[in-house]
Amino acid sequence: MIYLDYCATTPVDSRVLEAMMPYFDTIYGNPSSRSHLYGWQVKEAVEAAQQRIADWLGVSPHEIVFTSGATESINMALRGYFFRHREENPHFVSAPTEHKAVLETLADLEQRHGLEVDYLPVDTQGRVHPEDVLSAIKPNTRMVILMWGNNETGVLHPIEAIAEICRSRGIVLMSDATQAAGKRLLHPRDVGVDMMALSSHKMYGPKGMGILYVRRGVELHPLITGGGQQKGRRSGTLNVPAIVGMAKAVEILAQEGAEESQRLEHLRNAIERQLVERIDGVTVHGRTAERLPHISNVGIRGVYSEDLLLALSTKVALSAGSACNAAEVRPSHVLKAMGLSDEEALSSIRISVGRFTTEEQINQSVEYIAEAVRTLRTR
Repeated sequence: MIYLDYCATTPVDSRVLEAMMPYFDTIYGNPSSRSHLYGWQVKEAVEAAQQRIADWLGVSPHEIVFTSGATESINMALRGYFFRHREENPHFVSAPTEHKAVLETLADLEQRHGLEVDYLPVDTQGRVHPEDVLSAIKPNTRMVILMWGNNETGVLHPIEAIAEICRSRGIVLMSDATQAAGKRLLHPRDVGVDMMALSSHKMYGPKGMGILYVRRGVELHPLITGGGQQKGRRSGTLNVPAIVGMAKAVEILAQEGAEESQRLEHLRNAIERQLVERIDGVTVHGRTAERLPHISNVGIRGVYSEDLLLALSTKVALSAGSACNAAEVRPSHVLKAMGLSDEEALSSIRISVGRFTTEEQINQSVEYIAEAVRTLRTR
């Protein structure tokens, strides 16, 4: 079976797994144990991992907080900032194309705690325009939340221009960079991004591990309290094997990411070109925008994505959008915000290539998809 759902998750690279293994049963101490060698060894490994990730991002290791994944990181950033600054009656700005981890967290803060949020429109390619960010700013605007690259279409916001607007007005910019990790150079401090969420399992590391970059000077109310780990920002015993694994995944991306991204873009372009040539009524959403190299969102006229995915379920692993929304058969909120009809959105699939995708798999996948579409259209 061919795997083309790398946006949902990636397999753990064998080099990452090898780096993690000793920390399960050989170097297994608690990094908070300060009185013996077992704790010292593990604490040293955690600090080395934190430094490696920080170097990759061009930030200080003290600005890295380990979490259970991007969803927790997003909650930590949004809830933590809101509750820390609640008395200022803060106003946040975001967009309707954000991941549900952002949208549902903001909705909860709106409904239960009175947060004021404005959602910016996107153009037909899914981009927020900097002038709309500028127009939305109020005297009490404290945060703008916009993802680096969209998880359903790969479309990139003009994050540098938006960051400049935020920086000039003292507004915190928070970005979900989960899909952009390893595909773009992520140096948040240089760009002007104040907080940034990443998830290990999107970059060939283990599930259940992520980070939140928090620029020095940005203060958050902690969501998890207890043991005071990570300077009280996020209590709880650290997941050492996963931390070591994420750092190894980052090391590989630092060495191979640029070349890998070029290869992924070639594969993505190849499958888009072949699908357009082989199947009538194919549209690539966001095609004219700057995109991440590994994501393609394709509409196929007259074929519902759920039917197509079911027909391909033992041949090619694809999705209809974010894996976090898999339980819902609804039109993608991302595509709807871009102006697509319900029918167009429900006839779209997401294809995402990765480190272990081959040219042969691309060609074979096109054959499988074309055959399934022919069958479904003749019903």
